[in-house]
Amino acid sequence: MSVVLLSLLSAALPSSEPPVPERWHAWPVARVFPSSVPGTSPSGARVTYVLAGVAPESPCRVAFQPGVARLLRGCVTALRATYADSTQTFVATVGIAVLTSPDALRPLDRLADDLPLTLAGYLPVGSSETGTGPLPDGRPGTGAGRLPTVRPVAFPGGPAERFGESQYVTGALISSNDAYVVATAAGYADGRPYQPGELVARRLGDTARRLATALYGSLTR
Repeated sequence: MSVVLLSLLSAALPSSEPPVPERWHAWPVARVFPSSVPGTSPSGARVTYVLAGVAPESPCRVAFQPGVARLLRGCVTALRATYADSTQTFVATVGIAVLTSPDALRPLDRLADDLPLTLAGYLPVGSSETGTGPLPDGRPGTGAGRLPTVRPVAFPGGPAERFGESQYVTGALISSNDAYVVATAAGYADGRPYQPGELVARRLGDTARRLATALYGSLTR
């Protein structure tokens, strides 16, 4: 009788969430990379980022550019997906680096020592954003180069079909003391290539930042 009661209670009660370090493989793909991510533009308008496709799991050295991959000590695998904003103006690839331990990433307060002087400062939860803007020590970004980030992934037949490493303009990198680093690479859906020295449009930088923050928060909260 008690066994039956316990079985009924187990079926009725929701199962507990898996620990944060296990969510990348315990959760279905559709939860790690939802079909749409809500957001808000810099002007306050509602924006929806729509999933264009999910790439196969890959080694970290393949998914991330060398400048980032060498900072990800103990990275065991990488997950990537590409999103487009609802106007199909911007596209962004989101990369999730799965770490073996919280100290597998070089401390983010030392990140600027190894990356170009286009670092825009730190996002919440101890993270950094690529693009133009003030550096952590107050030096201005020049817009003359791009930080290394996740490698963009294109998907045929949609707004991300022309998105590649020549097209990404800016991005974001976010992490704290959890098991993941989330990086983004964002550019234009029309396939225009990056031009050295160009300034980053506010909405484009916001796309990179909001997607990184949203997917990182989903995995870790």
